[in-house]
Amino acid sequence: MSLTASATEPVGTMTQSSMAFEATAAVRPFVKWAGGKGQLLPELSRRLPRQFRRYHEPFVGGAALFFFLHNAGRLRYGATLSDYNPELVLCYRAVRDDVEALIVALKEHERFRLDRDYFMAVRGWDRQPDFAHRSAVERAARTIFLNRTCYNGLYRLNNKGQFNAPWGYYKNPLICDPENMRAASAALQQVELSVGDFGDVAARAEPGDLVYFDPPYVPMSATASFTHYTGQTFGPDDQRRLARLFDDLMARGVYVMLSNSHTPLSRELYAAHAVRSDVVLASRKINCDGRKRGSVEELIVCGYAPGT
Repeated sequence: MSLTASATEPVGTMTQSSMAFEATAAVRPFVKWAGGKGQLLPELSRRLPRQFRRYHEPFVGGAALFFFLHNAGRLRYGATLSDYNPELVLCYRAVRDDVEALIVALKEHERFRLDRDYFMAVRGWDRQPDFAHRSAVERAARTIFLNRTCYNGLYRLNNKGQFNAPWGYYKNPLICDPENMRAASAALQQVELSVGDFGDVAARAEPGDLVYFDPPYVPMSATASFTHYTGQTFGPDDQRRLARLFDDLMARGVYVMLSNSHTPLSRELYAAHAVRSDVVLASRKINCDGRKRGSVEELIVCGYAPGT
């Protein structure tokens, strides 16, 4: 599945210096996300193809890998970021299209970052009939404010699609980082942002493109499921549909990489078809029981030989 020189020019080879994300990044994620990939960037980056065309990320979350690729100058052919969560995509659009107004709105929220009653009032906006009529900037600022002040930064919706993560009791949460917000806005300028099911990527991805799937993980136990990011669960049938899409894209000559928890179901879905799968350790801190937090095994699956 290598690209020929006539098809595209190399977009750069990953080096040790480009892997040092934390030390050299010009931009970083502006939202925290359960299962965010910041700490796994060294593992993900060393498994990237040597060159690729357009980048696609259908479960955008905090977009850590996207920002890494941007900082490394590897997005010459553009990117498409998408998610089933409309409020999250709206947030990215506001950062891209109206960052200065968003910064002003965040600074207003910042004045009340230690006020639990204010948090509860803002959290309750989506219970009000006029919520859909609020501006994109207002709703994006709300998403970022709640993300920064709720418990563990957990984006969680109830069955009515209403945000219901509790107050986080932080001592001094960072609500607005203008410099990083402006850098994120610049990084998103040529990016297509869309709301939709992960399966929509099948119509967009072409041979030589790179698709990275970071879905809600297969639960490690019956009580460890954090899959209500959109008001709907992401269950075993969705995991199987994703695995079939992984195979289809791989057969079409698309570079596909996926991360998931290391479970019997994950091994079953990808062991027979992926070109390479590796178990890596990641530190996870979203368990409500602090005694159960720590390093866990995760699976990184590639539909190609890394470095090709």
